[in-house]
Amino acid sequence: MRKGDYNIIELMAIIAAREIEDHAVIYIGTGIPMLAASLAQHMHAPNIVPVFEAGGVAPQMPTLPTSVGCSRTTYRAIRNCDMPEIFEMAQLGIAHYAFLGGAQVDQYGNINSTVKGRYEAPSVRWPGSGGANAFGSLCWRTMIIINHEKRRFVERVEFITTPGYIDGPGAREKVGLPPGTGPYRVFTDKALLDFEEKTKRMRLIGLLPGITLDEVIENTGFKLLIKEDFKQLPLPTDEELKTLREKVDPFRIVLSRGDKNSEEG
Repeated sequence: MRKGDYNIIELMAIIAAREIEDHAVIYIGTGIPMLAASLAQHMHAPNIVPVFEAGGVAPQMPTLPTSVGCSRTTYRAIRNCDMPEIFEMAQLGIAHYAFLGGAQVDQYGNINSTVKGRYEAPSVRWPGSGGANAFGSLCWRTMIIINHEKRRFVERVEFITTPGYIDGPGAREKVGLPPGTGPYRVFTDKALLDFEEKTKRMRLIGLLPGITLDEVIENTGFKLLIKEDFKQLPLPTDEELKTLREKVDPFRIVLSRGDKNSEEG
């Protein structure tokens, strides 16, 4: 397997899927989180419990849903309920993971998907929270997937759509969020990151194939912690790519977004 044999969306989905364990209850956002969860369900985690904010609970995902309200989010599901019940389930503490995207993330894992600039007169208005605030507030662990660019990895987000560790240790608890919850992993097109236990700051734990440490540092808008024994992540396997392309997203609904970034041989 060579770097040019896959695009960056395929790689990000595969790296994220590997982090999903069987039997996990996962509140899933649109796009790459769906790719990763579906791939995990096909590959090594057949008993995961995907949950979608529009009401689908524990569907099978033989092919990719197009949104959190797509009919495929209820295919062979154990339940199809309303949105308040989905949020109540998270509040009850049954959700192991929230799996979310965003426009900006900061060193404490706060996500902004709402505005760039002042809220009252922003230069850009993004789609906003949907269920992302509730999921990131109430699920035990939040996984974030986002492109690794300095304009996205900022020292402090301009608006907190979804709270991470806010401004450091103890901050979530001070504002009334459940103790023991918070960001867990960040998946990017350059790195795999977690959050250092003592400081709650983002930390590099792995590099994607072909990426250097300098590239990650140059594209991060804050001082990034680096785990001493960080690893070089393995290339996608033929089986992972075949499953992703032929079973998960055969029509390339999401995978095609990475085609323009594909590299030659």
